[in-house]
Amino acid sequence: MSVVLHISDTHFGTEQPNVVAALLQLVRQQSPDLVVLSGDITQRARRSQFRAAQQFVTHLAAPKTLVLPGNHDIPLFNILMRLFCPYANYQRAFGAELEPGFESADLLVLGVNTTRASRHTDGEISDSQITRVSRRLRMANAEQLRLVVTHQPVHVTRLEDEKNLLHGHREAVYTWARAGVDLVLGGHIHLPYVRPLRERFFDLPRSVWAVQAGTAVSSRLRGGIPNSVNLIGYARSSRPRRCVVARWDHDASTQRFILVEQSDIGLSG
Repeated sequence: MSVVLHISDTHFGTEQPNVVAALLQLVRQQSPDLVVLSGDITQRARRSQFRAAQQFVTHLAAPKTLVLPGNHDIPLFNILMRLFCPYANYQRAFGAELEPGFESADLLVLGVNTTRASRHTDGEISDSQITRVSRRLRMANAEQLRLVVTHQPVHVTRLEDEKNLLHGHREAVYTWARAGVDLVLGGHIHLPYVRPLRERFFDLPRSVWAVQAGTAVSSRLRGGIPNSVNLIGYARSSRPRRCVVARWDHDASTQRFILVEQSDIGLSG
């Protein structure tokens, strides 16, 4: 069994120390094989905020961590930096790679950088990114759980979030579905849910699921949802293929993350 911890929208600069401590405790208890941080690592892309985020990732002590930038990880007020070196502070903390990946016997995880310096909050995906991910998915082992990670969502559940959909998401979803993706992980809207993409794309050639994470440790809570993370469990020996996505929310009364919901997902062969 492989376990992936999916966290998002930490927004360092607005982090809550008690929630950070509770999340570190959860990581020690669950010992995930991989931690995925799907963007908006910082609040304003400042060096000090990236240093705090880097320290947090170090304290996770996970065997492997996959980190993606979000729109908040590009400077907003420093216009020259936004135009000429938008990822400088991100790369100083987390390395040059903006589209990291991870592969094991159980997992294939592909990160996609959907931020653009020319956009404020919206995300975008290019034809070349769609093609790159599709080609890699087609090379996956049939027994691997295949995950693609973006920052902005490819499926939303509320009308007010339609504006937050990733630009180019429709072609990406259809292309990646044909190539064999199982889950598309995202963040951005601070709303956790697990939904079949056939709700939005009725004629998809296979079952694909959107897995959204809430804000992990930030005070920037929305919609009455507490700080929230996902744990994804998968064993390649399971027949038929399936995985479990467990949502863990921070409980203020106990100062711990507690299991609040579990989705048992059937996967296409």
